[in-house]
Amino acid sequence: MNPTPSRPWYREPWPWLLMAGPASVVLAGIATTVLAVTSFDGLVADDYYKQGLTINRVIAREERAKALGVEAAVLFNPERTRVRVILGEHARPAILKLALVHPTRPDADQSITLPAAADGTYEGAIKPPRAASMRVRIEDGDGGWRLAGSWSTREDGVRLTP
Repeated sequence: MNPTPSRPWYREPWPWLLMAGPASVVLAGIATTVLAVTSFDGLVADDYYKQGLTINRVIAREERAKALGVEAAVLFNPERTRVRVILGEHARPAILKLALVHPTRPDADQSITLPAAADGTYEGAIKPPRAASMRVRIEDGDGGWRLAGSWSTREDGVRLTP
């Protein structure tokens, strides 16, 4: 009787199959750690307490816009490189402040000042925003009133009402 020669362990399929599960978990853990360390979610503000204290002032500015009857249409060109704001007849300040705010990425936020044209429109250049939903805020140059709303970058514009 000749016993069959045994192969080394690394030539057998079963040890590799049994090690595949724990090895995949280790690789997934490493990938998760790399993502957690290299990316910043930007969801928590450093000055959240101060932001909470200013909420009453924001509400007062929105109430002022309502009292004045301010309405606006914010229109974007197809390339999303220019913006035009058309205000109603009730409020036409000399300058208008426009803010495009990304929900989670502060590096994608934009703030621009738009000068008034003769016909009550305001126009200026912007950087093309990332494909997402953005918050649009406009306010007069003095900060007396404010309008805000949501805008999907797939749409050509948004109408803001108090």
